[in-house]
Amino acid sequence: MSDKNSEGRRSARERLQAEREREKARAKRKRAVMVSGGIIAVLAIAAAVGIMVANSKSGSSSGPVTAPTGAVGKGDLAIPVGRNGAPSTLTVYEDFRCPACDAFEKGFRDTVHSLMDSGQLKGEYHLVRLIDGNSGGTGSLNAANAAACAQNQGKFRDYHDVLYDNQPDERVDKFADKNYLLQLADKVPGLKTPAFTSCVQNGTYNAWVDKSNADFNSSGYNSTPTILLNGKSIFGENQPLTPEQLKADVTAANKGKPVPSS
Repeated sequence: MSDKNSEGRRSARERLQAEREREKARAKRKRAVMVSGGIIAVLAIAAAVGIMVANSKSGSSSGPVTAPTGAVGKGDLAIPVGRNGAPSTLTVYEDFRCPACDAFEKGFRDTVHSLMDSGQLKGEYHLVRLIDGNSGGTGSLNAANAAACAQNQGKFRDYHDVLYDNQPDERVDKFADKNYLLQLADKVPGLKTPAFTSCVQNGTYNAWVDKSNADFNSSGYNSTPTILLNGKSIFGENQPLTPEQLKADVTAANKGKPVPSS
């Protein structure tokens, strides 16, 4: 391992930890305001988990729940990525406005892509909207809906990566602008079809995103990103993880199991 690569991985871990510390500090300040202002007790209780899990009604849909093409898992709430038959599954709960999710994405993207492309790992992505609940706005909802629309075009992973590459400051709800989400779609060849544009503008999967968010709220997990390998949490405040460790964990989990070639 070169010193340059080692430094890069250490820098990614440090950025991720710094984002988590800033998230905790923001949550702490918000709890102080809630207590001093006599805000409703249930919100104070929710804030006690560190990163408050709130289910914002802003921009939500009360219409029928329609899942995007190919959705899997309980209630069809996960978007699959990778080869069918991959022996291990990485479950990711994420929010496109979440800085810690962006830090994880930037630090682990190459490793996760490599493991998926080689058939060792498949992904199940659950899209939630915690930041909408914590900070207000609809950017998490609109970005998640747009990503679900991209799934219908077979472009979820590419558009997913573009969203993180262009993530605005958490305090600037730029993803609430559907025209901006459509502009970002231009970065993915073949994505911006009339069907995709209509799906984004109409919020076709808003109710599905809200259902996914409600499922996360009742899951026992309380922050994003939440990362599970074969159902076991492998990443969090007290669970440091490196790309090398993820590769080692997947290799160990796959020992003796067939890996699909295509």
